[in-house]
Amino acid sequence: MSDRAVPAPTIAGLVLAAGQGARLGGRPKALLRLDGVPLLQRVVAALADAGIAEVVVVTGHHAEQIEPLLATLPVRGIRNPRPQDGPTSSLREGLAAVSSSVSAIVVALADQPLLDAADVAALLEAWRRRPAGIDVLYPQVDGQRGNPVILSAAVRDDLMSAPPTFSARAWQAAHPQRCLPWSTDNRHYRVDIDTAEDLARFASETGHVLHWPQTA
Repeated sequence: MSDRAVPAPTIAGLVLAAGQGARLGGRPKALLRLDGVPLLQRVVAALADAGIAEVVVVTGHHAEQIEPLLATLPVRGIRNPRPQDGPTSSLREGLAAVSSSVSAIVVALADQPLLDAADVAALLEAWRRRPAGIDVLYPQVDGQRGNPVILSAAVRDDLMSAPPTFSARAWQAAHPQRCLPWSTDNRHYRVDIDTAEDLARFASETGHVLHWPQTA
């Protein structure tokens, strides 16, 4: 038997940034800026500063605009060749790119302006304290689902062996006993940007305005 220490299980981060942004004029939401910093960069920093060393970002629509930013970040960029197939296809591309040795994956959205390292760390702590048999954990604020979501490696394996259209939500519906909504009053997990109304609400509630880069 080898005397070498067995590495501790690791957790990877997966950021989905392949969307078209159809409800925001077909522009890349990941490049919206808060205090001059793109939202995608903020989410990556939140994951990295919470101790997640491996981060994969999936692009698709607007890849040509987003990929120059990825070149400046400590991430591995993956382009979904068929982003028109929807978020499940992007999730599968990302899961396939994550190292096979990880024990779990934190799946985050690229348009969560308030998510920070403390939020990710709290989610990771909830994951570490989860009861036995739980393979999916997600934040729940006032009875509503939030993001990021943590998937175990077992769920990743199930999804990758399932038909291409089988989604993570479908897996959860099929295995409710293995899913845990983690109740919290932290609204950071519920804030993402999908519409012009979301932009206006964010400005009204936080006093901060999100700006598009000139290239968008």
